Amino acid sequence: QVQLVESGGGLAQPGGTLRLSCAASGFTFSNYAMSWARQGPGKGLEWVSGIYRDGSDTYYADSVKGRFTISRDNAKNTVYLQMNSLKPEDTALYYCHLPGNSWGQGTQVTVSS
Repeated sequence: QVQLVESGGGLAQPGGTLRLSCAASGFTFSNYAMSWARQGPGKGLEWVSGIYRDGSDTYYADSVKGRFTISRDNAKNTVYLQMNSLKPEDTALYYCHLPGNSWGQGTQVTVSS
């Protein structure tokens, strides 16, 4: 079955960086677009970024554009989210998502001084 396992979350200071990873299994990873979403405290689910199956196209929410970079390594069945210039409002549980199918369990990102 499809499994998505996120890692890399943690505590960062404002202006800091974190890199999230999502290890995928149970499907042919290179055939599917992938995305990241997040849910902040007391907020609804927010789509953050998406990447085409071969990495040729990437998409970002306006709230993270210019600060976050999504990428993937199809040889490793892994999608990444590089987060730079972090802000307190980026604090959220970040989920890896196979669109139309499955979600990971989430990894917590907290941005605080």
